[in-house]
Amino acid sequence: MQTVPLGSTGIQVSRLGIGLSEIGSTPMELSAVETLLNGGLDIGINFLDTAACYGNSEELVGKTVSHRRSEYALASKCGHIAGGYQGEPWTAQTVTDSIDRSLQLLQTDYVDLMQLHSCTVEILEQGDVIEALLKARDAGKTRFVGYSGDNDAAMWAVESGIFQTLQTSFSLVDQKARNGLFAAAEAQGMGVIIKRPIGNGVWGRSEVTNPYAQQYFERHQAMSAQGALEGDDDPIRMAMGFTFAHPEVDTAIVGTTNLRHLQSNAAMLDEGLSVSEGTMDVLVQRFAELGADWRQLT
Repeated sequence: MQTVPLGSTGIQVSRLGIGLSEIGSTPMELSAVETLLNGGLDIGINFLDTAACYGNSEELVGKTVSHRRSEYALASKCGHIAGGYQGEPWTAQTVTDSIDRSLQLLQTDYVDLMQLHSCTVEILEQGDVIEALLKARDAGKTRFVGYSGDNDAAMWAVESGIFQTLQTSFSLVDQKARNGLFAAAEAQGMGVIIKRPIGNGVWGRSEVTNPYAQQYFERHQAMSAQGALEGDDDPIRMAMGFTFAHPEVDTAIVGTTNLRHLQSNAAMLDEGLSVSEGTMDVLVQRFAELGADWRQLT
């Protein structure tokens, strides 16, 4: 698996990472999680992204791969109320306590990256949660700090110069990051982490059962209604190829509970993803024509 520097952090990350929200929200045996995560590490995926609010995801990571801590870059997120914590979201105390809880559950002394998790511009401007995050960095609890989110708050975080990384939504059905956000992050030397790089896998499907993916599916239907598209016979390859065709992207995280799916995605990336210039132009044009009001989905 190819690795690249995560912005100016110096961390070498695999181009494909594992998003760990699904293992925290899907009933799984511990042995199944152990197989998934160790299997991912075995094929060279070294970027794991979790969050305090992803159910028992952090605990599962700690129980299954903490003994291989030196083999992966570990990212988590803070700010929300999670795990029975009594308090208010988006306060300095909540951020501090959340980070300490995360380290305990992850069975590690530090994470490589701790991210504020989709808070608003108003919360960012208030400043106390940022100060708490920076104190955690200064105390050695995290090597770097980042922002995970979209739209106006993502741009504020980028332009602030405070954060070393940006995690944001981007796919062929969620292209708004192309309109200035990528360029601003690159100008700051930030690492760019893409969430939902295949748009919840809606492209090429006739229906979805996950309500969370419904808006992406409606966008897919609208874009597809304009006619057939070359490469549509392999929708996952095309979706991944579209995302990785953007040089600002350092790593993209895909959530799954299925090791075979993870291995298949990794194999596609290792083999080389290419989307024709004509296909790229059509995808960009269709989104531009239809998506004036399509904001990034959080």
